[in-house]
Amino acid sequence: MCGISGYIGDREAIPVILEGLRRLEYRGYDSAGLAIVSHEGLKIHKTQGRVAELASSMPDMGSPRLAIGHTRWATHGEPSTANAHPHVDGEQRFAIVHNGIIENATALRAQLEADGFVFTSTTDTEVLAHLIAAAGTDDVEEAVQFALGNAKGTYGIAVVGAATPDRIVIARNGSPVVIGIGDGEHFVASDVAAFATWTRRVVYLEDHELAVVRAESFSTRGLSTGPRMHVPTTFSWEASRFETGDFAHFMHKEIHEQPATVERLVTGRTDARTATVDVGDLHISMEEARSCRRVTLFGCGSAYYAALAGARVIERLTGISADAEAASEFRYREPIIDPSTLYIAISQSGETLDTLQAVWQIQRHGGRVIAVVNVLDSSIARACGDCLYLQAGLEISVTSTKTFTSTIVALSILALDLRAKRGLPGKHTESLLVALAALPANLQTVLGADAEVARIAGRFAHASGIFFIGRLSGYPIALEGSQKLKEVSYLHAEAYPCGELKHGPLALIAPDFPTVAIVPNDALFAKNLGTLCEIRARRGPIIAIGHSEELKDFADEVVLVPKSAPEVDPLLMLLPLQLLAYHAAVVLGHDVDRPRNLAKSVTVE
Repeated sequence: MCGISGYIGDREAIPVILEGLRRLEYRGYDSAGLAIVSHEGLKIHKTQGRVAELASSMPDMGSPRLAIGHTRWATHGEPSTANAHPHVDGEQRFAIVHNGIIENATALRAQLEADGFVFTSTTDTEVLAHLIAAAGTDDVEEAVQFALGNAKGTYGIAVVGAATPDRIVIARNGSPVVIGIGDGEHFVASDVAAFATWTRRVVYLEDHELAVVRAESFSTRGLSTGPRMHVPTTFSWEASRFETGDFAHFMHKEIHEQPATVERLVTGRTDARTATVDVGDLHISMEEARSCRRVTLFGCGSAYYAALAGARVIERLTGISADAEAASEFRYREPIIDPSTLYIAISQSGETLDTLQAVWQIQRHGGRVIAVVNVLDSSIARACGDCLYLQAGLEISVTSTKTFTSTIVALSILALDLRAKRGLPGKHTESLLVALAALPANLQTVLGADAEVARIAGRFAHASGIFFIGRLSGYPIALEGSQKLKEVSYLHAEAYPCGELKHGPLALIAPDFPTVAIVPNDALFAKNLGTLCEIRARRGPIIAIGHSEELKDFADEVVLVPKSAPEVDPLLMLLPLQLLAYHAAVVLGHDVDRPRNLAKSVTVE
């Protein structure tokens, strides 16, 4: 993986491809390249590094009207020019760009090498390139059909052939590919962002589908069936989403967008005056809510931590036992799928493959899954059918911030809906709705501490490592704070429940090893102060996030946030952790929006 951009039409294709790849940079990548087809044949150019380096090193390739491009995030093989996409066969008859993983690549490679094919990279994608050539035909559609009939795994691909300069062949299985429909031109991409400048009319390929895209038309078919019809849809678009405005980085901008994104979600889904919530297209009946015996939430990375936080809110508000699991582990432990359990899949992109495959597994065994995602018409949203959208807008920075906050708010709204349908008393509902209504203003207040958090980050950015600790609802926030710091600053950080610190991790506490503590003013406040005393006794610096001025007697640095409802308090304590990670990364001189080794949408296992 990571980003695919393709064009066929009357425009000069190379500038279109380069702009498309720039629009996909937010997904994270380590190399970039493109292939063109003209009357002179097929040519490729690729490089390790950024799209800007690809553009600046571009040789004279003429003015082709057909091209495909790719930004790669390494899976098979290290980041290098040789491993960058596109990949070609030995005679340069075909070129392919590919997201996903070919699971039987090793066996296919051995067979192809035995047949005389010579490889120049260590990628699984080059296997597909040679396999396409092995079909023994210049017809690119037939050749792709042959290759995919022998390959196992996930893919979103775009293929061009030297002998067929009038078409691009694309196919999908588990990794998104979309067609952009213009007037006498068509675009292909892994994300509509690649071509939104030129068209907003799209067709999303389904799994196990292949399409032939020409300048004037496109056709789709099932890989093992006949032709299929697709009705184009139109998506909305705001060019300002790709501009940082007054901020130096998208991450900083998106942290500061959270009051607005939360307000949009809360305003559209709740009404404190009537004490009601609206979960939109989620079709959870009163009977289903009352018969539900368990709720299991699952996701990956930050989505998993949001699932942990959401499980606590759901259990507290509904009286239903709730838990959370990492989607990457869930399906491998052969879980027992219970029809009385409501399963909730969480994914910012809606394309996270581990999460999507967990959805499929649950559905195969008769389980009910609903989705909480940010992207309309994403794979997980379409697989589940019933979906609660975050409405957070496009998140450009690889590191998730505003979508994490919106996920927990969305899960709180879902919990309130389940609570109402189970006939539970409304007093608790009313107080939480009031707190949600006040949340945007309270988040704005917390952002007022930006400069203070920047100072704290400068003080501790060169620490040897950092602990994050919290109890109960504070623990998922500690996990997320630790994750954010690792992702963008590359500092080693770990998160623990407060009570676990003395059961081993305390051995690492030292003057150069600070602890960030989530300390709300709740029933466990005194116990948390006891943990801070244990750290200070070992000369460990403490950064405390909480409500009480009393924390200043126990910590080296304190960031105070407004007090709210217990379900909302963790979100107010989260923002200083996001800012801490951001400012630490800036102090250390890192590429904040595109951290090394990471991708925005993880469409491989």
